[in-house]
Amino acid sequence: MDADQQVKKSKSDTAGIPGGLSAVIIAKDEEKNLPAALESLKGIADEIIVVVDDRTKDRTAEIARAAGARAVLRRFDGFGTQKQAALDLATKEWVLSLDADERVDPALASEIVEKLARAPQDSGPSGFDVPRRVIFLGREMRHGGLGREKMLRLFRRSRGRFDGASIHERVAVDGAVEKLAHPIAHETYASISDYLRKMESYSTLEARKKFDRGRRFHWWQHALPAWEFLRRWLLKGGFLDGREGYVWARLSAFHYWVKCLKLRELELQRDRALPGRPGLR
Repeated sequence: MDADQQVKKSKSDTAGIPGGLSAVIIAKDEEKNLPAALESLKGIADEIIVVVDDRTKDRTAEIARAAGARAVLRRFDGFGTQKQAALDLATKEWVLSLDADERVDPALASEIVEKLARAPQDSGPSGFDVPRRVIFLGREMRHGGLGREKMLRLFRRSRGRFDGASIHERVAVDGAVEKLAHPIAHETYASISDYLRKMESYSTLEARKKFDRGRRFHWWQHALPAWEFLRRWLLKGGFLDGREGYVWARLSAFHYWVKCLKLRELELQRDRALPGRPGLR
């Protein structure tokens, strides 16, 4: 049996995974990205659960249901809590957490089936770190702080839980974590407009998270976007990714600056609400 046949067999044979595999996704206005994510899960996921922000304006939920997934509407209150809500609906032994703009390549699908088929039910690893391959504006990014990410995405449902972080959430598992060799494909930001649209919500959540943790804005942070650009483009080798590497570094610097400005905005809103500060009202 050649390699292609082995991949096809692995993707079509979920019976070899003890306890089965649940795939969980959260989404908002993802009708363009979601079909490819769902298609990539065929043959390896026994069930697919999509928790959709109830403020979604497109056909995300309908597309999920048409593909055989369970789609549940829920008001978004942070990435960590939204993903935990999806996890709470899962019923299988193993869980794969996937974003709507990510795909499971055939090689990764084959590796997942192979690893889980051999994992003992009462012992063995509790989860697996999975590499991530980032595609930005149609180009795979290997530098500038991208291309080397590893995230815990595959884990035993009974041993894993998402933290409550509003953004940059993580999974904590009880037990050993091993590594997979093949990456998830993250097809992020197909256009500049897409980047700016997502940056608006991400920067707001990041600023709020810093504010709630007691972090404050300082005037010298206006100079840090220049450092952010140089760090990504020069020190982390973003120039090796050509035009896209330059654009990524510049946009990352702008993102950082907007996040700082929004942090300052939160401080001003707090000060205006303080009693005895009529000049700030």
